Amino acid sequence: MKNMNPDLQAHLDEGTTTLSWCWRIARADGVSFGFTDHDRTLRFDGTVFEPDSGLTASEVRSGSDLSVDAQDAEGVLTSDRITETDILDGRWDNADVEVWRVNWADTGQRVLMRRGAIGQIRRGRLAFVAEVRSLAHVLGQTVGRTFQATCDAELGDARCGVDLEDPAFRGMGTVLDLLRDRAFTASGLGGFASGWFTFGTIEWTSGANTGRRAEIISHDVADGIAVLTLLEAPVRSIAEAATFTIRAGCDKRMEACAAKFANAINFRGFPHIPGQDAVLRYATKDGGHEGGVL
Repeated sequence: MKNMNPDLQAHLDEGTTTLSWCWRIARADGVSFGFTDHDRTLRFDGTVFEPDSGLTASEVRSGSDLSVDAQDAEGVLTSDRITETDILDGRWDNADVEVWRVNWADTGQRVLMRRGAIGQIRRGRLAFVAEVRSLAHVLGQTVGRTFQATCDAELGDARCGVDLEDPAFRGMGTVLDLLRDRAFTASGLGGFASGWFTFGTIEWTSGANTGRRAEIISHDVADGIAVLTLLEAPVRSIAEAATFTIRAGCDKRMEACAAKFANAINFRGFPHIPGQDAVLRYATKDGGHEGGVL
């Protein structure tokens, strides 16, 4: 049940209405935007809702069960606020969305229709379609721990406890030479052994990718020069002389947790669970499979 503004209800009862859709979107990087399908700018709650994006809304797809309700918002890529590069860069992924129904003649008459998050974004040559998922999508996320041999904590989080700002696990480097779209050589990392930053992260501090973070798939050392390969190529090309902060990675094994980070006490996996050989083995006459303690 929605609490309808009495003035808005009176406006709806008139039969002839002046209604529009408004979207307030808050990205994970803290930047907020307001869009409307009306032909002029609207303002309320400290947000400016601009028509320049050309956003239009589809019907709301919903059901009586716990499936995720959805609505599509379609817009053009010519807006300077919604660019193809930002979409490819993931800046709009899972952004918080509020969808309002507003009387554009009097924005005090409005009702919050739904809250959700940006889901799948489909791109064309000149336009995009963003799926606005309801809060029910949270119910589909995994909750709780998984019984597995490897650690399920995120390196550096509260459960892990490793301080990634420690100079032993953190370095600063500069791109020397671009080898491929996601591989390059770097200076400033001579004090770290090969593989130290494998599965770690890199955060760009200058260049076109400033502020963006990427995962590292491999870290090698050749003739004293670090060779880094990213899991995915950045949307914006890596430039020579671009600087970055790099943090160590973990392969989630008990051995690495103890030897590399001296953090075995906080290991969040189950390293002693039986493997497939124990699960699939069968009784034999040699007496080694009688069901006793391994």
